[in-house]
Amino acid sequence: MRLKLIIAFLILSTTLLSCNDKKTEVYYGKTNKVTSLEQSPLEKSIKIGKTIYTDMCVVCHQANGKGVPKAFPPLANSDYLQDNQKASIIGLKKGMKGEIIVNGKTYNSYMAPLGLGNDEIAHVMNYINHTWGNNFADMLTEEEVTKVIKK
Repeated sequence: MRLKLIIAFLILSTTLLSCNDKKTEVYYGKTNKVTSLEQSPLEKSIKIGKTIYTDMCVVCHQANGKGVPKAFPPLANSDYLQDNQKASIIGLKKGMKGEIIVNGKTYNSYMAPLGLGNDEIAHVMNYINHTWGNNFADMLTEEEVTKVIKK
């Protein structure tokens, strides 16, 4: 008898839960403003950028964005990145060599061109610019990357 009640409860619960085909909505504050749980374009770009970063950048700049002391500069809280967005975009496209100063420390390593498309550069820059406490720029688009690279 007890087993039958448990089975009936499970069937009823499953049926009721599966009947809700409405889009999930969240209500904030007293205004009842409805905000969808869908990701914004920036959030989508950051998610794609994280995958690219993990595949292409993590070995040198590390998962935490702190780089490797005396070898590869940090991206987390990087004054260079904050002040040199265009140079960073060009570096991702064409590679970088020569001395740079990041957070008061000198780095003189070589970064080979990564072979990324302009859309991929936009995504990885959005990830870097909005991760590890960074909040360096608005959403970067493929079109903006293309303009920077063409100059």
